Amino acid sequence: MRTKLLAENGGLRTFAVILETGEEAMATLQSFAEAERLTAAHFTAIGAFSRAVISYFDWERKAYLAIPVEEQVEVAAFTGDVAIDPEGRPALHAHVVLGRRSGSALAGHLAEAHVRPTLEVILTETPAHLHKQLDPASGLALIRP
Repeated sequence: MRTKLLAENGGLRTFAVILETGEEAMATLQSFAEAERLTAAHFTAIGAFSRAVISYFDWERKAYLAIPVEEQVEVAAFTGDVAIDPEGRPALHAHVVLGRRSGSALAGHLAEAHVRPTLEVILTETPAHLHKQLDPASGLALIRP
């Protein structure tokens, strides 16, 4: 991972976070969020993965269903946020649209992704904190400003 602080003004910081071949996207971004002590941020990215696992939240089961993607895909869209989880740690939540060679797309919650050759992330931290709380209806920790 390579990072660069692009701008800083009034508590708002913007970073370029560039991941390279072989890095696992979610773990690398989690490490970055912890190292920078992020409490509220949003990010977007483009790039490509050699394989990934996306998931779909099944409301009736109250569980994520894994969708393995075992092929090279383009990251057509990648967006997410960072907030503080109920234990006080930075928590990432990301969704992706992955483009296949055929031009078809897969989309969902990003659980795991292996970068090849790059993932170019622009992340903006905001000065206010965002906190997640357990939502009894879904069983998920959701942002509650």
